[in-house]
Amino acid sequence: MNKKTILAIVGAVIISAAGAGGAVWWFMPKPAAAAAEGKEKKAEAEKKEAKPMKYVTLDKVIVMLRRGPDETEAHYLSTDLVLATEHAKEKETKENLPLIRSLAVRTLSSYTMAEASSMTVDKYAEKLNHAFDANYEHEHAEKPFAEVMIGKLIIE
Repeated sequence: MNKKTILAIVGAVIISAAGAGGAVWWFMPKPAAAAAEGKEKKAEAEKKEAKPMKYVTLDKVIVMLRRGPDETEAHYLSTDLVLATEHAKEKETKENLPLIRSLAVRTLSSYTMAEASSMTVDKYAEKLNHAFDANYEHEHAEKPFAEVMIGKLIIE
């Protein structure tokens, strides 16, 4: 082997090593960003723990699901909702239960059997929370509860 071939091989090895080192450096998590995210999550967790939550239930929300194109039978969805609220807003949350039921019925009755049976409980809670947030924002009112959770879900 002549000197040019050896130098070319050594140069290729050095360039490959530099590229691999650069890729490792680029994809490593940044310590400052990770520390900031950790502090934010810790502060958020402490904020949630600072106020004890009360839980208000809304039982037996029953809706008829929309029929699909080839469906002849009626299908139903029944759920119990659990509303997490601060102790000071518990009474206001209970006073809003008829509105909350109405919004839940409107949201849940828009699904077909196929859509409803493919969703997870967490997805239902996410959709309901989004609907409640949008409604209270539209009415320029403060939502009296922090979040809605699913206590029971039956689809027939």
